[in-house]
Amino acid sequence: MLKIIPLGGLGEIGLNMMVIEYEDTIFVIDAGLMFPEDYMLGIDIVIPDMGYLRENISKVKGLIITHAHEDHIGAVPYFLKEIPVPVYGSEFTLRMVKNKLDFFDFFPDVTFNQVKCGETIFISPFEIDFICVSHSIVGGFGLEIKTPVGRIVHTGDFRMSHGIAEENPTDVSKFAKCGEKGVLALLSDSTNVEKEGYTMSNQALGRNLDSFVAASDGRVIIALFASNVARIQQLVDIAFKTGRLVVFDGRSILQTVAVARELGYVKCPEDKILDIKEIKNIPSNQVLIITTGSQGEPMSALARMAKGVHRQVKIKRGDSVILSSKDIPGNEKAIASIINNLYKRGADVVYNKVADVHTSGHAQQEELKLMISLTKPEYFIPIHGEYRHLVVHARLAEGLGVPKEKSFVVEDGGIIVFDENGGKISGRVNVGKILVDGKGIGDVGRSVLKERHQLSEHGLVIVSMVLDEETGDIISGPDLVSKGFVFNAATGYLVDDAQCVILEVVEELRQGLLGGMDMEILRNRLTKALKEYFNFAIKRKPMILPVIIQV
Repeated sequence: MLKIIPLGGLGEIGLNMMVIEYEDTIFVIDAGLMFPEDYMLGIDIVIPDMGYLRENISKVKGLIITHAHEDHIGAVPYFLKEIPVPVYGSEFTLRMVKNKLDFFDFFPDVTFNQVKCGETIFISPFEIDFICVSHSIVGGFGLEIKTPVGRIVHTGDFRMSHGIAEENPTDVSKFAKCGEKGVLALLSDSTNVEKEGYTMSNQALGRNLDSFVAASDGRVIIALFASNVARIQQLVDIAFKTGRLVVFDGRSILQTVAVARELGYVKCPEDKILDIKEIKNIPSNQVLIITTGSQGEPMSALARMAKGVHRQVKIKRGDSVILSSKDIPGNEKAIASIINNLYKRGADVVYNKVADVHTSGHAQQEELKLMISLTKPEYFIPIHGEYRHLVVHARLAEGLGVPKEKSFVVEDGGIIVFDENGGKISGRVNVGKILVDGKGIGDVGRSVLKERHQLSEHGLVIVSMVLDEETGDIISGPDLVSKGFVFNAATGYLVDDAQCVILEVVEELRQGLLGGMDMEILRNRLTKALKEYFNFAIKRKPMILPVIIQV
């Protein structure tokens, strides 16, 4: 029996991790993260729950990484710390993974196996061929997986190429050959399934960016995803064409460019690269800055420019800023804030809502249809997307002849099994989202998030007092201190009334109990009484923290 089990990436954007299992062998496709949702206050990143893999650690034989985006490699350090197995990926992907491990100061005792398009590896009983796909990062793969029960195709993140001139084109002929040989199941990227038509070509995007740069009389600052190596090369070429020097600004951009130049993906003569510290000595119309911050990240280079706190770049009238990226859901407000601040400082700003300055690395509807038509799968499994994306993609496959009962829409944890009788959805494994807060992994749960939410909404009131251990009499206090819950002149009566509430609770408890006062009962009653009082008085529910000392 072959099992396909998504541990992440089906039901959300990001968090990609897929288990392929047959008898006593498991290999894993990708180990990605997702960024925290709004309610996850204070959380840095979210990674998949790897409990199923820990329970079956003796079966896990390898990790295959399709490409080097964070939603596919972000959890690799956490994965390898618990499950040290061989890692497979392209040269660029493995270099980015190793950089990430260096950042964590973590050097696992595992082998990193570089693979190229068209190569085959064996993780018995699986035979896995790597298929080149075009995406918004170099070194991306789709997978042809030969299993004892049939051929599985995993597209990875992909888009169809628009011509022979495109770098790193999707190997359409290889996918077509898979279809000719017979595909049991196609696992296909669903990210852009709601968008009709085709993605804009890189060539068309290049022409648009070229026209904006050529039309600018001042500095041009272009923010993009640091991993988009092909677009970085496009911008380098545009800079040369328009007589500008190139400045790379931002840690992730500098790191990516260093690897890409070393591997030959970015070709840029050293004398055409300008250090950010030298920018003040160069005429504005001779400068093109490639930077980070297209998603409104608060500490990014672009955010610091927009706030006026960047050490070397002060935005001025005549500067042109281009955000060559899409807005990731949840980042809209932060991006809008940066755009507004850039306008306030005199810059002209171009972004995807006003001009075609970005093209996606994910296939749109017509390209997704083409993938289904090429591979002709017996079963279809939409992957990589929120639930609505999976449903829409399944309907797209049904429209191309895949029977509804053979189109499986599952979320994280769903088990899809194939044997000699065909395929079906059969049960679930326990999955979840592990929250990473600093060095803490999984120690922040619902109760902590609830407390953080309460603190952010209503603040904190600290009650402190000293009691006589024998009599229960109040020796000092009660004193009230607030954080995020202000006792000001207009609500000054709250302090006096709250102190009265405290005194009543202490007196009531002191009279009702013999043999000394139970501090835990006192704290609970104080918390409940003060919450009820503040809610009645001003409709607020601050967190109450009693600090009681007995002497």
